[in-house]
Amino acid sequence: MRVCIVGASGKLGQYMVRHALDRGYEVVGVCREESVEKLNAFKGRITVVPGATNDAEVIKRAVSGCDGVLVVLVPRGVHGYSTGTAQAVLDDAPQGARLVFSCGWHIRRDGQDVYSWKLKAIVKVFGPLARLARFADLDDQVEACRRVFASDTRWTVVRGSYLEEGESQGLPVWSQHVGDPILESNITRRVDFALFMVEALENDELVHEAPAIVGRQTPSALAHAANQ
Repeated sequence: MRVCIVGASGKLGQYMVRHALDRGYEVVGVCREESVEKLNAFKGRITVVPGATNDAEVIKRAVSGCDGVLVVLVPRGVHGYSTGTAQAVLDDAPQGARLVFSCGWHIRRDGQDVYSWKLKAIVKVFGPLARLARFADLDDQVEACRRVFASDTRWTVVRGSYLEEGESQGLPVWSQHVGDPILESNITRRVDFALFMVEALENDELVHEAPAIVGRQTPSALAHAANQ
């Protein structure tokens, strides 16, 4: 399998590169030119396409011939970075390719998610402040995912909880709606978020799903397993 990882130089991206290589996939990584050196550990093992991930020509070149595309949707700045990235992938990925996008729990799919007061407060306060500082735009990620949901591609949108570093706890568990008891712990190891993204490439049950994930060894996940 030939896989393109859009946003390969970030923490999540580098974990996805490792997981993909462990599976014997041919990997093409896209990252900004100033971040190419972050991928030096994979030199000679992957193909790197430098450039902005919302640059349509960069994406077109990178996804050519790929069976799957893993996309880190980063709401960087206030100029539609996530939306541009998502649209470029939707436009130029080969027909039938598996497309897997990452985002946060704040993304809604069907209106049935239930958010804690804490999460709602963070989004309500952080969102406007980040936009005012021209640092990030959460609405940009919302628009990017809206376009993904509306597309006729073979997409999956993985909605991540809070992330932490640490040794792998195994493949995260998931549910269709934020607020389901299994997700209550609201924490996932970053290495395992990446694992879920890569695993999704070959899991057809996740096509046209927006799974919200949580760490397999978290208290809420273990409690759910014990009650099954």
